[in-house]
Amino acid sequence: MKKSMVIAGFAALLVTGFVIAQQAGFTRTAVQTQDLSTPGRVAVQARAEFDPGVAAGRHTHPGEELGYVLEGQLELRIDGQPPRTVKAGEAFFVPAGLVHDGINTGSGKAKVLATYIVEKGKPVATPAN
Repeated sequence: MKKSMVIAGFAALLVTGFVIAQQAGFTRTAVQTQDLSTPGRVAVQARAEFDPGVAAGRHTHPGEELGYVLEGQLELRIDGQPPRTVKAGEAFFVPAGLVHDGINTGSGKAKVLATYIVEKGKPVATPAN
């Protein structure tokens, strides 16, 4: 990968507030960030990978999350809702501001493509207690 592309990608992460502490065995990597036609909103698309048994950690987003499981399976835990398992080929939705977590309950790596529609200038994810 060209050095300028790496620098531009890192700059985009900093601008969107995407750089946050991550759990060991879990990575969230921004794929693209785009301003939207709705003022004050940005779309961030990211690829998340979970090692077996690893959780993302309880967190929130300042907007909606639309997810699609590419590989493996996760138990999605959204506060106030019963846990549910989402498998490869299935989609999920997390409303803005709700505390949630995803845990890889499979035997292999789980991979998710997530799109966040969030307030511009705010961190994409914030850890929760």
